[in-house]
Amino acid sequence: MTEQRPDHEGTFVQDAREELAGMLQDGLAHPSTKPVLAWAAAGAVAAVFLPYISIPVGLAAGAGYKFYKRVRPD
Repeated sequence: MTEQRPDHEGTFVQDAREELAGMLQDGLAHPSTKPVLAWAAAGAVAAVFLPYISIPVGLAAGAGYKFYKRVRPD
């Protein structure tokens, strides 16, 4: 029996690649860069007050959450 792979083109992965490429290319001029950086900072600040969560983990969580919400706003 052959295993079929799910088609990921045109889905979240493709949309995320396009968004990230635009953010890297345009820098702070891209409309998603500032909100993602702001949420990264908020995550880092929240990590200071949360036990067992380091600042880099909080930073990544905040940035990842906002990046996801920019790609998939639903």
